[in-house]
Amino acid sequence: MRVITGIARGMRLKTPEGMDVRPTAEKIKEAMFSIVQFDLEDAVVLDLFAGSGQLGIEALSRGASKAYFVDSSPVSIGIVRENLKHAKLEENAVVCNMPNSAFLRTTPVKFDIAFLDPPYEKRLIQRSLPALAEKMSENGIIVCEHEKDCRLPEQVGDFEISKTYRYGQISLTVYRRIEVAQEDE
Repeated sequence: MRVITGIARGMRLKTPEGMDVRPTAEKIKEAMFSIVQFDLEDAVVLDLFAGSGQLGIEALSRGASKAYFVDSSPVSIGIVRENLKHAKLEENAVVCNMPNSAFLRTTPVKFDIAFLDPPYEKRLIQRSLPALAEKMSENGIIVCEHEKDCRLPEQVGDFEISKTYRYGQISLTVYRRIEVAQEDE
């Protein structure tokens, strides 16, 4: 697993051992960043369910001003810290070892882009979306990676699905504010 482009381009990243973490495939990561490429510059990014931190690190490498990495696993958080240090991006990172629900309940930060890539088949996206929608900036974008059979709500708070992309057994669902999503059509 490596950083695709930007200031940390080509940097190899570590991943936690075992089945608890499923790193995003490079093809899917490229698709995610194609979706948000024009919104990344100076963005405040959330990598919820961070795992190895590869999505937030990719965002920082491509010009995000700050990235928040949240994971409940101390092992994953240790790997995120190692990867940030190795990529020389720790200065613009905030790393939080806590459950996503506690983080979303307590953070005062508004995010421009949020990446959700939790363990599959646990309904973590569905449980996280309502609190996350309240923490998004005016033009915020939520990008969810999930198994293709996963059903996500059409609307969450002021956000609605603007598009779903399918890549074999994986899907990416993008949420935007209702008025922004309608302007895009």
